Formats: sequence, C-alpha cells, structure tokens
Amino acid sequence: MTEARMQETPEHAPGSFCWVEIGTTNAEAAKNFYRELFGWDYEDGEAGPGMIYTMIKLNGKDVGGLYQLNNEMLSAAIPPHWLNYISVTNADEATAQATAAGGSVMKGPFDVATAGRMSVIQDPTGAVFAIWQPKDTPGAGVYGEFGAFCWQELGTSHTQKAKDFYTTLFDWTTEAFFGPMEYTIFKKNNEGVGGMYQITPEMGPLPPHWLTYFAVADCDATVQKATELGGSVMKSAEDIPGVGRFAILRDPAAAVFAILKPAPQQA
Repeated sequence: MTEARMQETPEHAPGSFCWVEIGTTNAEAAKNFYRELFGWDYEDGEAGPGMIYTMIKLNGKDVGGLYQLNNEMLSAAIPPHWLNYISVTNADEATAQATAAGGSVMKGPFDVATAGRMSVIQDPTGAVFAIWQPKDTPGAGVYGEFGAFCWQELGTSHTQKAKDFYTTLFDWTTEAFFGPMEYTIFKKNNEGVGGMYQITPEMGPLPPHWLTYFAVADCDATVQKATELGGSVMKSAEDIPGVGRFAILRDPAAAVFAILKPAPQQA
C-alpha cells in the first residue's frame, strides 16, 4: 500500500488504474449512500436500450461510474461489486496477452461508444478486473483526493501465480512491503500502482478479488457514518505505520470497498 497521491488531473499511463465502477441492485439507493458518505454528485446518461450509466462526480470531476445490474447479470448471479479498470494502449492486444498468460476473458473486447475500448478479464487466480483503451475518455479526472479512489489491492490465494500474470501483462515490477502481514506492492515505472496480499484460512471463505480504496479525511468517522447509512463493517479501522488508517466496508447492497485516511506525507 502507499500514500494517496493528491492529484487533481491524473495521467493514466498504460499499466495504471484509471477508472472504478460499481454495479448494484438499486442505483438510486447506491447514489444516496455514497452521496452522503463521500459527497458525490451524479450525471445520468443513456448506455443502450433501457440502460442508464451514471457518471460519479466530485467537485465537477469524474470519479467513476455507476449502473444497475440488469436481469441477465442477476440471472448469472453477478453480485453488487466494484470493478477496477487498468489503462492499456491496445485492448485487443492486451486481451490476447491476458489469455496467453493464463487469464480468461469474461467479456470483450468491445467498444464503449467513442469513449474507449475494453475487456473484462479474470486472472488465473480468479480475481476480476477490466482493461481500458482510452479514446475520448482517458479515465477518472481526480485521484487521491478525499472521496476519490486512491489505491487498488489484490487479495488472492496464489500470490506467485498472480505476480507472474500481472508482471507479464502490464510490465509491473514488485516490491515487498514490510508491515503487519506479508504484502507486495505492484509498481509501474517505479511508482506504486497497487498492492497484493495472500488470503489465509483465518480470513474465511474470501474469494480472490481486487479491492478499491477511497481516500477520506477521517477513517473512524466515515466508518460510523457508513453504518448509520445502512452499510456494514468487514474490517474495523486499523493503522498501518507510515501509510495511514484504513477500514473495509460493505455498502447496503453488499458491494465491498475500503477507505483510507492517508498518513501525512514525509518531506
């Protein structure tokens, strides 16, 4: 894990996380929950017959997207979830490379109007993410500010297999982070882009997953507010020396996300 970067106009270089998106069972309820929790605004747009895609806004800048799971998705037992997108130069080539490296294609590649081209990929350990080839839309317009995403983290039962896959696909390097548990930082051009930890039996039946972190000014107050709004706590607030204070939460529809109050950056 790393400190959230306070950055108003992020550049999403290939191999960096560029977008987050929530699919939920009740779009209006989700909007209300996250509006109260993070101060988000929303802008609805049509995304095909009978489907609305909502742009999440923070101080006028794009944070991510929100949509309601349709009947086909619900029939496929897709639960409410946050999805992380990674920027690539060519979605078709990256999709082929992901398959060659042991991943599987869940959807794509396909065009999202003129915004970009994407695929949804499952890595060899079972965690799901998306790749994004930008056209008109490079990605989020804000990163690391309070209320915006600031980190992505892979929990997996097979860290070596995951490490081999992601370093091959995105040319990431890895660095061990020494804290209360074994942790790996994924780096691109010597900058941390995400983290990884080993799922242990003590954590229970936790499937491999990518987890989205949002920066907050006060971790404990945000946990309390989330529960008052109908959310629940998966992991209580805890300090990570030199990084900050974090907690893992579920929203009222059971989509999982994390919050982080970054530690003060050292001069």
